[in-house]
Amino acid sequence: MKLRPSRLLRELRAGRNPCTLKLNLNDPRIVEMAGLAGASAVWLCNEHVPNDWTNLENQVRAARLHDLDSIIRVSKGSYSDYVKPFEMDATAIMVPHVTTADEARKVVEMTRFLPLGRRPMDGGNIDGAFCQIPVADYLHHSNTERLLILQIESPEALENVEAIAAVPGFDVLLFGPGDYSHLIGKAGQIGAPEVVAARKRVAAAALRHGKYLMSPGMIAPRAELEAEGWRILNLGADVVSLGSAFNKLVADYQIVAPVAPASVYRSTP
Repeated sequence: MKLRPSRLLRELRAGRNPCTLKLNLNDPRIVEMAGLAGASAVWLCNEHVPNDWTNLENQVRAARLHDLDSIIRVSKGSYSDYVKPFEMDATAIMVPHVTTADEARKVVEMTRFLPLGRRPMDGGNIDGAFCQIPVADYLHHSNTERLLILQIESPEALENVEAIAAVPGFDVLLFGPGDYSHLIGKAGQIGAPEVVAARKRVAAAALRHGKYLMSPGMIAPRAELEAEGWRILNLGADVVSLGSAFNKLVADYQIVAPVAPASVYRSTP
């Protein structure tokens, strides 16, 4: 029995820059639509979105139907909040608001098996094929085909980003320009010089220490992001795309002059 490898890692190792789609809506059918579109991964959220574990498991299951990796941004909390996505066979977890190297080391310790960490072992879920594979294969696969993504989102985290990037055992840094701009008093101004400088500092630290970079959106032209070293590019979110489509449909309808009212319908005697 063969466990499913990560598509993101496969594409990254081949020198490609995979794309992801962020989903706030929790219908597994939207996950399938992302897979049919050809994305490499979906970014699901358990931090800001009222999702539950059973539904997340169904979303992860829908992703596997299309060789689509699943990234779950976890609620910041205990080790159980971090390992459950892996045990339902999510490809990656994204830990928000990492501020120090000690915190990064703790995440690695809770989510990696020896020799990288001290994650409690089960293997009785889908990620371990319900105990139907050798333990050694399960541990190796979990440490080599599952990703840890840490978010840098505050001035405090930026000051520590070089030390955070140097922590072994995790794979990706993601810079959050939304929260960062908010916390420096420039909410939403992701193109502000201070925000751009912070983004470039995160990129430089990640590259120096052999970590991949993930962008939460097209926060700059693609060529500019790739030149800085960003490799996993999130293209947008379902709620943004759906909202734009609905707004356009209604606006287009409203600018067309209505036809004259039809005559009153009368029933045939």
